[in-house]
Parts: sequence; structure tokens; C-alpha cells
Amino acid sequence: MSDNRLGDPRFFRRAGPFPLATVAEVAGAEAPEGAAGLMLTGVAPLQSAGPDEVSFLHNRKYLPDLERTSAGAVVLSAEFAARLPPGIAALITTDPHVAWARVGGLFHPDEAVIPGVHPTAVLDPDAEIDPSAGIGPLAVVGAGAVIGPGCRIGAGAVIGPGVVLGRDCRIGPLASLTHALLGERVYVYPGARIGQEGFGFAMTPSGFISVPQLGRVILQDDVEIGANVTVDRGAAHDTIIGAGSRVDNLVQIGHNVHLGRSCVVVAQAGISGSTVLEDFVQVGAQAGLTGHLRIGTGARIGAQCGVMSDVAAGADVVGSPAMPVREFFRNVAVLRRLARKGPLGVDGRRGDGRNDT
Repeated sequence: MSDNRLGDPRFFRRAGPFPLATVAEVAGAEAPEGAAGLMLTGVAPLQSAGPDEVSFLHNRKYLPDLERTSAGAVVLSAEFAARLPPGIAALITTDPHVAWARVGGLFHPDEAVIPGVHPTAVLDPDAEIDPSAGIGPLAVVGAGAVIGPGCRIGAGAVIGPGVVLGRDCRIGPLASLTHALLGERVYVYPGARIGQEGFGFAMTPSGFISVPQLGRVILQDDVEIGANVTVDRGAAHDTIIGAGSRVDNLVQIGHNVHLGRSCVVVAQAGISGSTVLEDFVQVGAQAGLTGHLRIGTGARIGAQCGVMSDVAAGADVVGSPAMPVREFFRNVAVLRRLARKGPLGVDGRRGDGRNDT
């Protein structure tokens, strides 16, 4: 019979149970007096959590669920603690979302790497593979590649010649890496393509001549690259993804692009060559950035935004072409007023008083 609890054990590793005191410590909260020994077996949403599970709330939209929950403990902010039903332990934190991430990781840690090489993997004799790494079935590791301690290479992944993986990297099934240097704890999801030749060519009267792409891809510590992302290697400079940055599924990053620390690029966005994102930039889904731009620290680019010029630090832009949020909505308001008036008169009527239709 299937287990309906969150984190199906067929797919997710489980740990525990843990006493409430341990969970509170991980969450950065204090265990309520007299309840520190309560044993908790897992995590669950407010609606389905039982008395031996911990849940969380960080959005007031779900207050009705909080008031009806049967959880043993709830991670939440102080302003909502009074809404808990009697007998439920409140784990009060200043940032419940962060605390919840840590508690979830306590009960569902990453799968342990199983050291060793699958018999169907193909390893070049000149590759350097740490004995603690795990190499999956049909994976390929090229000449001179370095696989660091604790790395996990998924089934069918290709690690090209000379590629370097630092400690505890995870490479998903069917991903491919070439011309790339990875820091520690880098996660490349399934199907990603890292380090392929960038889109660069010169035009002549008789056709195109490809420009050599002589740079590399540098993925710094704690970077995550989503499924089916493509990151082109540099042409004359390296393509760099800064430490802690997260790139969502189906993103295209062109040659020579430089992302700073802790940037976020959401699904289906595209960043053209030689554009620089400074630290903590956020790029919404399906946004497009042309080449050779500079996006300032902390800027936020809205979904489906078309960015064709530099964006100042801390700016919020939307629309295509991109413009500051307030300007965009002023323009929308003006267009709506014009649409209501009609092209030749007011309220949908022609200037001569006849109905325009």
C-alpha cells in the first residue's frame, strides 16, 4: 500500500524521528516549555499534518488552515502564534520560510552518494576521480577531467575532457559539461548543456564564418543550473555564474555573460552575450536581455520583459521595451482611457455624433 505522507519514501530519503528541541534548534526557534521532548516524524502541510508532524505558515492567506490544523508543531512568525489551536507547539522565527527549508532538510536530507563506478560507465584512463565519488551507469568522463570528493555523476551524463568538479557536486542524468570549471556543491540538473560553443559568427558576402569560442564556463560555489538549461562558453572571456546563483529550467545564457553573487534567473529567460548582472539581480520568466548590457546590483526584471538598455542598481522594470514599473502602469492607464474614448471622439462615438460602429 502506498504511503500518502509528504515525501514518498520511494523517492525521498527520510530521517528521524527527532525531538521537538532538535527541530526547534534547526529552525532557529525556542521549543515551548514542557514540549521539548515531543517526538516528530516528518513534515506536512497544515491541512494534512498529524500530531507527530511539523508544519509551517508564512502567508496569512492560509490562516484558516492554521486554525484547523492538527499538526504537532508549526513554524511561524510571532504575529500568527495566537491563532494556533491549543496544545500545538509554536516554533516562532523571524523568517518562517528559511526555517521551514532547514527543517525540511532535517527530515529529508539529500540522498547519500554511493561511492564507486558503475560497470557500464566509460572513464578515460587520464581522468582523476576521487574514490568517494559515485559515477552512474553509462556516464562518460573524458581525459584529464577531475571529479572531486563526494561528487555524484548521473546516468548518461558526459563530463568532457579537462572539466573540473569541486567537492560535492551533483550532475544530473544526461547533462553534459565541456570547457567548464565547477566550484563546490554545484548542482547541474538533468539535461543541462554547459560549455558548448557560443553563438558567434562574422558575416561575409558569401555567408558566415564562425568565430572561435575560446573561453570557459565558471560555475562558482553553490550554483544551481536547472534542467535543460544551456550555458555557452565564453568567446574572448569566460562565462561566469557567481556563487550562490540559481538558474531555473530552460534558460539560455550566452557567451561571456557574467552573473554576480546570488542572482536568480527564472524559466525560459534568455541573456545575450557579454551582458553583466551584478549581485542579487532577479530576472523573471521569459524575460529577454540583449547583449553588452549591465544590470545593477539588486535590480529586478519582470516576467516577459524586453531589456535593451542598462538597468540601474535597485531598479524594478517591466514591459517591452523595459521601463520602470510606475512609468509602465501610467502608460497602461493612458492607453485604457484612450481605448474607452475611441479613436475619433469620446465614449466610442465619432466626432460628428454618429456611432462609430
